[in-house]
Amino acid sequence: MALVLARRRLQIGHTSTGDTMLTPALQNSRFLKAARREVTDTTPIWIMRQAGRYLPEYMSVRSKVTFIELCKSPELAAEVTLTAQRVLGVDAAILFADLLPMLEPMGIDLEYAKGEGPVIHNPIVTASEVDRFRELEDVGSMQFVFDAVKLIRRDLPADIPLLGFAGAPFTLASYAIEGGGSKNYIRTKSLMYTDEGAWRTLMQRLARSLVRYINAQIDAGCQAVQLFDSWAGCLSPDDYRTYVLPYTRQVIQGIKPGVPVINFLTGNPALLPLLREAGGQVIGLDWRVNLADGWKTVGHDVAVQGNLDPVSLMADLPTLRRRAKDVLDATGGRPGHIFNLGHGVFPEVPPESVKALVEMVHEMGRHAGSR
Repeated sequence: MALVLARRRLQIGHTSTGDTMLTPALQNSRFLKAARREVTDTTPIWIMRQAGRYLPEYMSVRSKVTFIELCKSPELAAEVTLTAQRVLGVDAAILFADLLPMLEPMGIDLEYAKGEGPVIHNPIVTASEVDRFRELEDVGSMQFVFDAVKLIRRDLPADIPLLGFAGAPFTLASYAIEGGGSKNYIRTKSLMYTDEGAWRTLMQRLARSLVRYINAQIDAGCQAVQLFDSWAGCLSPDDYRTYVLPYTRQVIQGIKPGVPVINFLTGNPALLPLLREAGGQVIGLDWRVNLADGWKTVGHDVAVQGNLDPVSLMADLPTLRRRAKDVLDATGGRPGHIFNLGHGVFPEVPPESVKALVEMVHEMGRHAGSR
């Protein structure tokens, strides 16, 4: 293993951007065909947070390093990404990384505190402090992410796409302002409402930075990307349209043409029409909306992803199968469905249940979502 990793280190700097070219195997993969709303042999599936604490193989690696050390080690990030795809048999791998490290070179003092999650020690408390939030003009500080992408793409099966990802501007702005997690987003909304000029400056800097960062992931070897707006569900439709939609759209429109974008927001089905307006070839649906209703809302001229309640994985297998079938049946046999959870898998979930879900979807999807 050490020899393989050493060889990988030597090769990282010599991967050409030609590796991002779509091979016939990738072009015809289940995932990318579904993203284009083409007929597939069965419904493709991947799992948000598929390399996570529920997997013994992940915990074996994680027990030796901190979370941020794992994120910033290309070899280890590649290992857990590849292992999760192989162990689960899913139809896409997603880069093991985190939303927040890109904020560090932008002037944010970030720490991953044990048992507390991410903590920002110098949050943007007042509108005047937006001036110290620097735009990410050179993505070289994130090279560890791109190196991991190159290693993963080299060792993935030829027909398995690699997904890159990033946080959407609102979610990243909220972290930078709140200093960590929040229930009510009081600081974020207060800045948003009281100083629209400062808010615009902050969001534009994030949007331009995200375009550079995501496109660099694509150049390194990602075939698709997911934009996570995990916290935007706290907003009303009017606030989303005014304060968020223009910047999310700016990011999506800046991503390299031909690369599918999954636009994902959780917690507020009322925002789905605006999520579609912001853009993306695939709209991610969480479990709070019936898939058939959600797809009708965003329009059948886009693909959808989702949307099994993650807690379903804690149920017995017959119940899990029934609930997965309900999601598949809701497609009405329409091509363009990528099966996923409505959010990430919980650490308490038995890994055998996730493996069983993948098998169930592949079996039942031959009839439900592949016509």
